Amino acid sequence: MAQNQAPKTAGTEHSTKGAYVSGEEFTRDTNYIEDRVVADVEAARSAPVEASSRIGDPRTAGLTEGARAWPVEAGRYRLVAARACPWAHRSIIVRRLLGLEEAISLATPGPTHDVRSWTFDLTEDGRDPVLGTERLQENYFKRFPDYPRGITVPALVDVPSGAVVTNNYPQLTFDLSTQWTAHHREGAPDLIPAELVDDMLPVTERIFTDVNNGVYRAGFAGSQRAYEKGYRRLFEALDWLEERLADRRYLMGESITEADVRLFTTLVRFDPVYHGHFKCNRNKLTEMPNLWAYARDLFQTPGFGDTVDFDQIKRHYYVVHEDINPTQVVPAGPDLRNWLSDHGREKLGGTPFGRGTAPGPVAAEERPPGANPLYGR
Repeated sequence: MAQNQAPKTAGTEHSTKGAYVSGEEFTRDTNYIEDRVVADVEAARSAPVEASSRIGDPRTAGLTEGARAWPVEAGRYRLVAARACPWAHRSIIVRRLLGLEEAISLATPGPTHDVRSWTFDLTEDGRDPVLGTERLQENYFKRFPDYPRGITVPALVDVPSGAVVTNNYPQLTFDLSTQWTAHHREGAPDLIPAELVDDMLPVTERIFTDVNNGVYRAGFAGSQRAYEKGYRRLFEALDWLEERLADRRYLMGESITEADVRLFTTLVRFDPVYHGHFKCNRNKLTEMPNLWAYARDLFQTPGFGDTVDFDQIKRHYYVVHEDINPTQVVPAGPDLRNWLSDHGREKLGGTPFGRGTAPGPVAAEERPPGANPLYGR
């Protein structure tokens, strides 16, 4: 399906109407397939049972109740991650920063889907060239024939069986850092420095609760009261971040960490989508000096902005969310050239990758095809 072609699902049995705004307050289903891919399967199996976490924990040694451990094995798994989705986008960034492109292949579904599933509609024949499936739903059903929840991305799929391994995105990116070290590139940054973890997790908890999920709480609210509550929490958190970033280049200090990845995927979508589509309109990102400079700093850092596809981002939100945009008209703006303007954050010191190095150029086959000023589009 061409990127500018609207899906023919509005008004059909596969319409997304009612799938997103279904009550007064939006509540995210955080029950995921909590299997893990680990470096030492036996150690994970024998460790004490872990509690589920909404944000994950890089110190997690074992498995949650009923979860399975899978072995780290280069070439065995395929990361299915739509560029449009902020939760999936973070896994694309972490994979690139760590240099795991050769170890874990990448499948990128198109930006739109119906109520059933994400689809591999960016390929000529509408099938993923490795998995051979048209819908990610097929890969879920190969593992769980009666899978009762949403078909979400990112999902890690076992290529030999075609079955989904996990869609537990909060833990997935932490595990890419801690379990896949044997396959990291030389110079890969430490995204979860041990000395910062205790301080970083509360920051990521608030970012998830009030910012990453906060925009959805406002956007999918089914009442004025719920909307205004979500709106207030979101902007209180953004004001907190604006102040936090006044005297430090990155969230945890002098180098990027996983916390920065998690915040970036919301910030990069803020003005194109959340400000208008989700009614998060007290101000634009461009009107918050520290956050806007910080976002530009990250965008211009290899591994961040070079993974962004603004066309896919806009098409996903404005087309899929029939509940709040029934016309499915996609806005033409905003102008993206300001993402390349000087940010001035170097004056705060620090280096993006700490003692590591920047990743090399994005492979031609993994370049986002849509609008991105880094590629002159």
